[in-house]
Amino acid sequence: MVDLTLIPYTHRFQGVVSRDPRMSSPRMDLKAAPARRPARDIIDAVVDNMRKNLEPLKYSTLAPSRYTVYLHANEYARLEGIIPVLQEQTMRALSDELQALNRRSSMRRLVGRLRRETDHEIRNAAIDWQIEFLADPDGDMKEGDLLIDSELILPASPELGVGDRTRRITTVHSGEKTTTRESVARDQAVSPGAVTARVEWDDDAGHHAYDMVKDSVSIGRGGVGYPVDIRITASPDVSREHVRFRRDSATGRFFLLDLSSLGTTLNGRHVPKGYDDVDGTKQANANETALPDSARIGLADTVFLEFSISR
Repeated sequence: MVDLTLIPYTHRFQGVVSRDPRMSSPRMDLKAAPARRPARDIIDAVVDNMRKNLEPLKYSTLAPSRYTVYLHANEYARLEGIIPVLQEQTMRALSDELQALNRRSSMRRLVGRLRRETDHEIRNAAIDWQIEFLADPDGDMKEGDLLIDSELILPASPELGVGDRTRRITTVHSGEKTTTRESVARDQAVSPGAVTARVEWDDDAGHHAYDMVKDSVSIGRGGVGYPVDIRITASPDVSREHVRFRRDSATGRFFLLDLSSLGTTLNGRHVPKGYDDVDGTKQANANETALPDSARIGLADTVFLEFSISR
């Protein structure tokens, strides 16, 4: 019989534990399993996104009704069979959260009455919740990553000369880090077929041209959570949403908003950033740059757009 006490510990179970002579402790020769995000964490992340996209009105506060959840392809395949259950429980969690937000302590209600404050109800902006789960179509997400888009239709702003606006809050969960982006799209479409400006450019896919028939056009590499009107095929130096063109329907003037990480030039000069970083959330500011009738616009000095107003 062999006395195991005479055999070095690291050789008793070969293939499971080995000892690196340069290390003072055993190490496991096992490949790390890919990160997985429990389904309940996905539900909690949707609820957290909803809290970030509330809009106070005079007599109530609106919560977004539509959510799109993007998952890594492997993660989606793992959960595909229970997507209907996941949708149902996410809707239930959103409804429960609204009830919790509307439940105020008796003391707070009393103070509100003494101050003649209105107890605003927080409610779904629509009749039903709409939850969609999708696999990442671009292959950009790592396994365990999670991206959530919520959309809320904001009231019209006649003083700004715009109709309904859609605010999109995007939360990206990657490992222990969560980032948030905010964008607002204005519904300012001009008459069908009326071309107001033309954009031409060359990228890795060749030469392209785009006729503007909307009053707001976004440009960038696009991707999950980054819907753009003009999709640029280029290196990551060009941001997912790099710039946005806006036409003032009252004056016909065009403006440029820089949303990039590496900057934008207008006829060779850098334009100011068009967003502020507020508590980890990108929020568009008022730093728009007026566009001349024709201009050369550089996206991170990588791709150049030739812009011209149509007459």
